[in-house]
Amino acid sequence: MGFTRSYKIAGKVIEITSLYKNVHIYCKDYAVSGKADFYVKTCESDIIYERERSAKNDIAEGREMAEWSDSYLEELAVYRKIAEKMPEYNTFLLHGSAVSVEGSAYLFTAKSGTGKSTHTRLWRELLGDRAVMVNDDKPLINVSDSGVIIYGTPYNGKHRIGNNISVPLKSICLLERAKENTITEINRSQAYPMLLQQAYRPRDISALRKTLSLIDEMSEKIKFYRLGCNMDISAAQLAFNTMSSQ
Repeated sequence: MGFTRSYKIAGKVIEITSLYKNVHIYCKDYAVSGKADFYVKTCESDIIYERERSAKNDIAEGREMAEWSDSYLEELAVYRKIAEKMPEYNTFLLHGSAVSVEGSAYLFTAKSGTGKSTHTRLWRELLGDRAVMVNDDKPLINVSDSGVIIYGTPYNGKHRIGNNISVPLKSICLLERAKENTITEINRSQAYPMLLQQAYRPRDISALRKTLSLIDEMSEKIKFYRLGCNMDISAAQLAFNTMSSQ
C-alpha cells in the first residue's frame, strides 16, 4: 500500500509514495497540497541499493560497516530520486552548510569532518538572530537568469538544523583547517574541483550534463573564497567581514 503525501521542496511540489512512514515524518515541515510537479516512489530495490552503497563507502573509508534500518535507507533513496530529477528544473544538490545573514546566503563546503557545521555555528554565535540557518548538510541550489537561490530542505544533517526558506546565494567558501585564520578570494577554476566533489552527480547522463552546466553558470554569478580557519569565533568574524563586504 505505502504512504503518500506531497511536499514543496526548492519551489517544486513533489508527491512521495514510500514504503515506510518515517519519510513523511522527516519531511513534515515541507508538506503541502496541490498538483505535483513530479512524483517519487520507492521500492525494495531502492533500499537494497542504498544499503550496498553505504557498505561500499564504509569499506572504502576504512570504517566499520554501519547497520542502517530500512526506513532510514528509504529516506536516502527518496532524496536521491529528488536530486536526480531536480536538474530538469535548473536545480542541483551541493553538500555544505549554508547560513543567511540579512537576506544573503553563504555556503561553506569541504570534505566530511572538516568543520562546516562548526563554522556556521560560530556565525550564529557571533551574529545572533541576524544569522539564520538555511541548511546544514544538503541544500538545493537553483540557477537562473535572475540569479542563484539556495533552498532549505528536509535533509539538513544529523542535528536537523535548517529552515524551509529560500535566499539569494552570495558566495561559496571552501573550508580548510589551519592554525591561523586566512581568507582569500579564488576564481572558479580553483573552486571547481571541490564543487564537483561536493555536488550530487546524477546517475542519469543527461541530468549529470545539466548539473555540470548549472555549476558553470552559477560560477559566473557568485564569488568564491578559500578559508583557512582554526574553528575559533575569530574565524567567523573574518569570514563574515570579508564575504559580506564584497
